[in-house]
Amino acid sequence: MTTTPQHKLPSGFGPRTTATQVIAGIDLAGKLAIVTGGYSGLGIETVAALVGAGAHVIVPARRPEVARVALEARGLGEVELDVLDLSDLDSVRAFTGRFLATGRSVDILINNAAIMASPEARVGHGWESQFATNHLGHYVLTNLLWPALVAEGGARVVALSSTGHKLSGIRFDDPHFTAGYDKWLAYGQAKTANSLFAVQLDKLGAEHGVRAFAVHPGGIMTELQRHLPREEMVASGWMTADGTLNERFKTPEQGAATATWAATSPTLDGLGGVYCEDCDIAEATVPESPEARSSGVNAHAIDPDAAARLWALSAELTRVDAFAEAA
Repeated sequence: MTTTPQHKLPSGFGPRTTATQVIAGIDLAGKLAIVTGGYSGLGIETVAALVGAGAHVIVPARRPEVARVALEARGLGEVELDVLDLSDLDSVRAFTGRFLATGRSVDILINNAAIMASPEARVGHGWESQFATNHLGHYVLTNLLWPALVAEGGARVVALSSTGHKLSGIRFDDPHFTAGYDKWLAYGQAKTANSLFAVQLDKLGAEHGVRAFAVHPGGIMTELQRHLPREEMVASGWMTADGTLNERFKTPEQGAATATWAATSPTLDGLGGVYCEDCDIAEATVPESPEARSSGVNAHAIDPDAAARLWALSAELTRVDAFAEAA
């Protein structure tokens, strides 16, 4: 397998492109997509674009009754709902078991759901909640869905990362912050994990037709910020004191575009294992440049050795690895 270069194509799209625009002319009739967190924020915009192109979409949700109301309010009543709590691996196993029992294949898996900068919490076996929910839950979900991902000759998997990855690499010596919790470092680690997950999944899955991409959607004001006080967002320059958003922020429709593009664009056929932003493959970060914090992908988030090491750690923690027999 030839490694896909971490360079812009260019795609012809940009930061203000919407999900509807990137999917225009693409026919997804007969395709099945699963979008975690697909009932609010970027997720529901992604679902709307996929449904509009003819896909059958499943939204596994921690609160399916809330999801149903939100989807029906958007005219997306045909979306299939199921129960899934990514922080609870028994819930992940139950969802994947129910799905696999239907005998259907998966063409698109978008691991969109996330928590950000949340108060310290422990789930599972004492795991830090952001790492467990954003990464380990999706890691197990994808691995258990592996038979459905390869059933029809391949699929695309999209992992939602962010520029938050720039805040921290993987803390292999203490991934669960047992020696002191920092909500932003924990978020950064989780977003780096999402990117490295895509790198390793693509390496393992390419020969089976499964290609994976990591995506930074951009800055968007959604429910993801629910744990942040306004004062902190003002201090960070995200908004003014009166609530006016920084002009860099995207609309949810624009924020959903890169994941939708990565999941469906024919331009990416035969490619994978790269970090994308603004509806294109991202450039590697130039350290110390003015854009280093806001754009590009840092080396630690696409490092193949770190990706393999994270996969091994995730398999050890969860005791799940679709590729264990082949290893």
